[in-house]
Amino acid sequence: MRTIRLATWNINSVRLRLPLLARLGEEQKPDIVCLQETKVDDSRFPLGDLKKLGFPYIAFAGQKGYHGVAILSKLPFEPDLGSTICPRAEPRHISAKFGPVTLHNFYVPAGGDIPDRGQNPKFAHKLDFLTRMAEGLSGPKRSKTKPAMILVGDLNVAPLEHDVWSHKQLLDVVSHTPVEVEHLAQVYQSQDWVDVSRRAVPEPEKLYSWWSYRAADWQASNRGRRLDHIWVTPALEGALGRTWIETPMRGWDKASDHVPVITEIAL
Repeated sequence: MRTIRLATWNINSVRLRLPLLARLGEEQKPDIVCLQETKVDDSRFPLGDLKKLGFPYIAFAGQKGYHGVAILSKLPFEPDLGSTICPRAEPRHISAKFGPVTLHNFYVPAGGDIPDRGQNPKFAHKLDFLTRMAEGLSGPKRSKTKPAMILVGDLNVAPLEHDVWSHKQLLDVVSHTPVEVEHLAQVYQSQDWVDVSRRAVPEPEKLYSWWSYRAADWQASNRGRRLDHIWVTPALEGALGRTWIETPMRGWDKASDHVPVITEIAL
């Protein structure tokens, strides 16, 4: 068993931000990086470039211009080919087994702009996706053989009051509406998950991982949301070390609107 660094990052185009990924690797030295919104079909995925960055073990599922998830690792793993969570043409979930530990990487749909299932099919898709996640992840929680699982990704929900810059002003804004929070809570309860970031930085401290491109000065306005998450099952809580959000990356040249969440864990 060794302590490794695990990062999750909505990269918003893996090919465009390869230099940023290289810099992240140099500065933070993650052992595993889970990417979302890679925006490239499998035939054009930059496999060779990523291996040159020091990740010989890679699994990915992509689509041209949309969605896409990947797991980059310095450690060997087995792709979890039997997983049936959230089956759909959109590549939004990928999983892998690191020995007895299963790692799930998710990219939950954003849900459009109107928080109404009837008026907005994208919002309905988001809620249905979260429901399938809860159903697919549910299983024995308190049995003698407790599952060892890690869930990471851009879940596109800021669940807590201080996960957004203004709880009152965002209650009717997609990503912080009560119905989304309720659906994510069902996922959270599916395995009695531990919210790793909030374990490290409890409320009421503000905590963000996303800042809109629309802000003229993202740092000055600081109107962020915590959309990116790392969860572990209770069996792994004792293996956790430091956890942080790499906020400075939002100010890098050609940055993603998301920044990585990083944790240390003994695997």
